[in-house]
Amino acid sequence: MERSPATSRRRRHTRPLLGSAMAVVAAGALTLTGLVSSAEAADVNVAKNAGFESGLANWTCSGGSGATVSSPVHSGTAALKATPAGLDNAQCTQTVAVKPNSTYSLSSWVQGSYVYLGASGTGTTDVSTWTPGSSGWSQLSTSFTTGPSTISVTVYTHGWYGQPAYLVDDFSVTGPDGGGGTDPAPTVPAAPAGLAVGTATSSSLALSWNGVSGATGYTVYKDGAKATTSTGASATITGLSADTAYQFAVTATNTAGESVKSATVSGRTAKSGGGEPNPGTSVPKHAVTGYWQNFNNGATVQKLSDVPANYDIIAVSFADATATPGAVTFNLDSAGLNGYTVAQFKADIKAKQAAGKNVIISVGGEKGSVAVNSDASATNFANSLYSLIQEYGFNGVDIDLENGLNSTYMTKALRSLSQKAGSGLVITMAPQTIDMQSTSGEYFKTALNIKDILTVVNMQYYNSGSMLGCDGKVYSQGSVDFLTALACIQLEGGLAPSQVGLGVPASTRGAGSGYVAPSVVNAALDCLAKGTGCGSFKPSKTYPGLRGAMTWSTNWDATSGNAWSNAVGPHVHGLP
Repeated sequence: MERSPATSRRRRHTRPLLGSAMAVVAAGALTLTGLVSSAEAADVNVAKNAGFESGLANWTCSGGSGATVSSPVHSGTAALKATPAGLDNAQCTQTVAVKPNSTYSLSSWVQGSYVYLGASGTGTTDVSTWTPGSSGWSQLSTSFTTGPSTISVTVYTHGWYGQPAYLVDDFSVTGPDGGGGTDPAPTVPAAPAGLAVGTATSSSLALSWNGVSGATGYTVYKDGAKATTSTGASATITGLSADTAYQFAVTATNTAGESVKSATVSGRTAKSGGGEPNPGTSVPKHAVTGYWQNFNNGATVQKLSDVPANYDIIAVSFADATATPGAVTFNLDSAGLNGYTVAQFKADIKAKQAAGKNVIISVGGEKGSVAVNSDASATNFANSLYSLIQEYGFNGVDIDLENGLNSTYMTKALRSLSQKAGSGLVITMAPQTIDMQSTSGEYFKTALNIKDILTVVNMQYYNSGSMLGCDGKVYSQGSVDFLTALACIQLEGGLAPSQVGLGVPASTRGAGSGYVAPSVVNAALDCLAKGTGCGSFKPSKTYPGLRGAMTWSTNWDATSGNAWSNAVGPHVHGLP
């Protein structure tokens, strides 16, 4: 805050010493007793929200004429803008606590036509000053003295009738504390939390984070160097190289200084040339996904080598949670799988990959208890999955968490994993229908947050009852309309057609409800991709790039003689 000239500082009062200096001579010693001094209290700015950083808090503007703006400002992130209208001069006032018989310096920085500054109710002579206008910031200042019984004064600023809007910032009423105190001095803000990478292009990455109380700005760091600043909780970093991973952190700033850096997140730009997201994977344009059971629940027990060739992506179910939050591991159930060894399992993964298939590790399931809800757990999740990829040779990961998902931290985890594993990483998701009803849902937000590295979302169109379609109508599971009208929500909600697949049970025993015959699955695929085979719901356009279908599970499919994959597999691969 600026101070007024010394001539306008408050009156100083001379006070006598409390006690006197008394010299006592005894035994050759001189002792001074009772010597006490008194120091004057420091002046403070008794105006509250003097920089309008808290909107119009503590201020009252006539006729609703006032508002705060982020530009132009004299300092900080906000200033007052008030607009005269008709017979209203756009006066904004604040009542401040003062001490009697004291002098106060009054000042503010102003901009615009005819701006007034003054004080009333001083108990002595009320004061005001004004400027005919300026195109830049200029300071108005005056002073006033309070009467013997004055404990509050109204300070004000206003424009003039018929004139344009005026601006005010950094208001100051400096003098003795009248008991109301002053705005607390700013402290260095806390580090921002929730830093996440959003939309990616071949040359830019969008970042967002949680706002920090008391911060007036933010600084974004790319690979340790300052990249840009922002007054809000988001920024887009441009000028990046295509298909390249970067590390980001953000700090919060105010007049007191800069916070420590946030947790670091990684982001990868898209490949150059556009096209569908994640074009570098080995997943075909139209693909069939099947879950392979690492346990025996009455379905046919299989080795990976037993999974039919119609499956393009094989999701090994499931990874196991560990005692470390967010971390997972994998334990092959050799006993339940008739002696299937880890060596055979790893060899079968390589054989499937040699045949052009992708084998990924699925995390979650109905009983999965993996929680990624903090920076530490996101880091543990990414690191542990990358270790499994290195150990077993998995092509990627499937997210099948059915007991809650935090989009902020799952986004961080998957982006970190992508940065470690590279652009060939396969990422699939298997949300329940309720999770994809709205783009505000955590699963849907996660899918959109990682759209640039996401392979496919195979929503589970079963065990869900009735749901809303994209036309706002209610559809019951087990029908072609249920598949097409709910897929439409994802297709019109921001996912690319190549990122949408239809997840269905392989047999009536594969789910509690929602089974549809393979012919219904094929009709739904045709309806979405070609506009044929639809029921009562017909989408407004076709999506020939639709990725395909998924089933739970390859084991239940085998129990039914592979009837599902024999019918749906060739149909998916024959889509346009």
